[in-house]
Amino acid sequence: MDQPAQAQPEVPGRLIVVVGPSGAGKDTLMAYAARQLQGRDDVVFVRRVITRDGEAGGEEHEAVCEADFQQMAEAGEFAVSWEAHGLHYGIPADALKQVTQGHLVIANGSRSALPRFATACPSMTVINITARLEVLAERLEARGRESRDEILRRLQRSSPELSGEFDVVTIDNSGSIEDAGQAMVAALMQYLAVPQSS
Repeated sequence: MDQPAQAQPEVPGRLIVVVGPSGAGKDTLMAYAARQLQGRDDVVFVRRVITRDGEAGGEEHEAVCEADFQQMAEAGEFAVSWEAHGLHYGIPADALKQVTQGHLVIANGSRSALPRFATACPSMTVINITARLEVLAERLEARGRESRDEILRRLQRSSPELSGEFDVVTIDNSGSIEDAGQAMVAALMQYLAVPQSS
């Protein structure tokens, strides 16, 4: 059962959970932000554990089989875990330790798992990456897994709305990666009060 945020102790850092529909460009914008913030020891980009082949493309992740994932979950190695699209996803428990140490921790999440993230870490902000339907359709069509009509029907069924009381920053990634990437970096920088000298 979810616990109210006010029942949890305050922590010095913050967890940023990046969500959005397929084709919105979450991985691309996270990679952009990681390059811009490279060298900061107070910024951590989480490497997820996924029951997906490491050579499958997309985000860089730790690939494990279902049995190993289950064993890791039972051993308490995940701060948050969930299932989506036939795969299991896990955020390593070390991510929460980094938040308590005052770091800004950025994780690729899922809209359906946001209540689990909020329970694990009330000091949380959601960055919701969106794009116009036709842009999402073009990007998904380029992957070659579905026809354009199938993609459009699926996207129209998928609600872009977030349900729940979360601190949310929405970034529209319909245009250039540079514009959306700069917006992403700006959103992250507001939680980094003290600039680090290079």
